Amino acid sequence: MERWRGRVALVTGASVGIGAAIAVELVRLGMKVMGCARDVGKIQTLAAECKSASHPGVLVPFKCDLTKEEEILSMFAAIKNQHKGVDVCINNAGLAQPEQLINGKSSGWKNMMDVNVLALSMCAREAYQSMKERNVDDGHIININSVGGHHVYPVPDLHFYMATKFAVTALTEGLRQELRAEKTHIRATSLSPGLVDTEFVSRLHSNEPEKVAAMYSEFKPLEPKDIASAVTYVLSAPPHVQVGDINFEAV
Repeated sequence: MERWRGRVALVTGASVGIGAAIAVELVRLGMKVMGCARDVGKIQTLAAECKSASHPGVLVPFKCDLTKEEEILSMFAAIKNQHKGVDVCINNAGLAQPEQLINGKSSGWKNMMDVNVLALSMCAREAYQSMKERNVDDGHIININSVGGHHVYPVPDLHFYMATKFAVTALTEGLRQELRAEKTHIRATSLSPGLVDTEFVSRLHSNEPEKVAAMYSEFKPLEPKDIASAVTYVLSAPPHVQVGDINFEAV
C-alpha cells in the first residue's frame, strides 16, 4: 500500500458500515479519502476520530445525494479543485428495498437503480476522466458488489436488488474491457461479499425485526473490516496484476 500514501480515494456511502470501514482503513494507511454520503455528520465524526488516532491520512467529508447527477458532478469538480482529482474510486453506496417483482412499487425499483447502477456508473465515468486528464495510469475503480450479483437466491424481497447487482457484475467487466481497449493500466475490480453485519438488513426489514433475526441466525455474517481488508488486498496487488472479481462469505 506504500505507493498509495498521499493519493486520493473516493469512497461513496462512507458514513456507516462497509463504507466507513473502508474509509477509515485507507486513512490509516495514509491516503486522502473523500468520503461521501447524504449524512455527512457521521463522516465528520469519523474524520475527527482518525485525526485523534494520528492516522497519517485524512478523511474529507462530502455531502452528496447520489441519485442526483448534478451533485455527483459538483462533488468531482470540488475534488478536482481541492485535491487535483481521484486516483482510486470505491463505489460502495448501495441499497435494497423489499419490493418483489410481482407486486413491488416502481418507486422502490427506481431508487435501487438510481443508486446501485446509475450512480455507480457515473462515479466510475467521472473517476476515469479525472485519471485520464492527469495522465494517471495506475488508478483503480472498485465496485462493491454482492454474491447476489452472481446467483439469484430464493429471497423474493431481494430479487430486484439482485438484478441491480447482476448489472454491477456486467458493468465492471464492461469497464475492464473498455479500459483495456484504451491501452491504460487503470484497473477495475468487483468485490462480492455475502451477508455483512451492517445496517443493511435492519433497514431492509425495518418493520419486521423477526426477519432480521432469522437472516442472521441462518447465515454467519462477515464484518465490515473484512471487506476493507479485501479492498487493501486488491489495491496492494502489483500494478501488472488485474484482480477481476472476489466472491467471499463467512465460514
